[in-house]
Amino acid sequence: MAQGRGSAGRATIRDVASRAGVSVATVSRILSGAYTAPPATHDRVMQAVQDLDYVVNANARSLNTASGLIAMVVNDITSPFFMNVASGVEEQAVADGRVCLVCSTQGVPERELSVIELMRQRGAEAIILVGGMAETEEHLAQLTAAAEGLERAGSRLVLCARPWKGGAKAPVDVVECDMESGAFAATSHLLSAGHTRVAHLAGPHEFSVAGQRLEGYERALRAHGVKPDPALVAESDMTRESGYEAACRLLTDTDATAIFCASDMSAAGAIAAARDLGRSVPDELSVVGFDDIPLAEDLYPRLTTVHVPQQELGRSATRLALHRRPMDPPSRRVVLGSHVVVRQSVAPPARLNTLGKVDS
Repeated sequence: MAQGRGSAGRATIRDVASRAGVSVATVSRILSGAYTAPPATHDRVMQAVQDLDYVVNANARSLNTASGLIAMVVNDITSPFFMNVASGVEEQAVADGRVCLVCSTQGVPERELSVIELMRQRGAEAIILVGGMAETEEHLAQLTAAAEGLERAGSRLVLCARPWKGGAKAPVDVVECDMESGAFAATSHLLSAGHTRVAHLAGPHEFSVAGQRLEGYERALRAHGVKPDPALVAESDMTRESGYEAACRLLTDTDATAIFCASDMSAAGAIAAARDLGRSVPDELSVVGFDDIPLAEDLYPRLTTVHVPQQELGRSATRLALHRRPMDPPSRRVVLGSHVVVRQSVAPPARLNTLGKVDS
């Protein structure tokens, strides 16, 4: 006979025991690994766990598991942006008496889902997804199901620096920065300096965060009476290497006098490409980045960029996950601001004199 769930809608160990036809003690010993049950008994218990979507309560057992664990899931653990966000997550987690664990997906959607499930099984109190991902309808549906499973387990899914494009009723909290406005401001800065052929070194088109930057870039062009030119947009994966390659194509195939880059790392690649092609920055090419990672101040020339409050993103995401009140809505959203930091990589467009040299 099928059993109902606990009062909160979450399956209990008693539900599992009843479904499997064994005692609560037997279920507990099998799940803890402390008891080698007959294969048929073990299989019945594990099938009941799967059927009921049962998650072991890490706070209720005396095992060395992940009680009080905050899991942060990023695309690339070598990225300065992600590590700055991670420092904010860890700072807030420690302040709240929790432990922070950082996991990487290498940008693979299936890996993201498997990490979420693993952390759910480990009893993570919150899982924070940082940065963009290829968000197909199928992946969003799977994320929604994962978020619902986490909620049943008493956990929480938070998106950080990444908008939520799934259903409005999904139990997902969001902390993001106003990327579109930041891109608008960066592009407007170049246009105000006199550039009309402003290229965009974009991020992967399937990432919503890259789409926000592209939208801000195009909106700024239109606001200044400049028609967007698809030939001036090149895609990269927002790393230095791909930024270098994409910038070489832009500078070879177009008449761009300025490049707005979707990340500071791709901006570093663009500056290197300009140098290798004999183009001086900012005298012959202006470059603006996005994120304001520490590298921005160490580049030559020092990089004008859009400041994103990376550590505060991490802190806010952690607070949102942990400091939840009974009256809070199923989903919450916090948007942080951004602004342009003016340094030395932007100048008015160069003009060639009759000798073919750049006028000062």
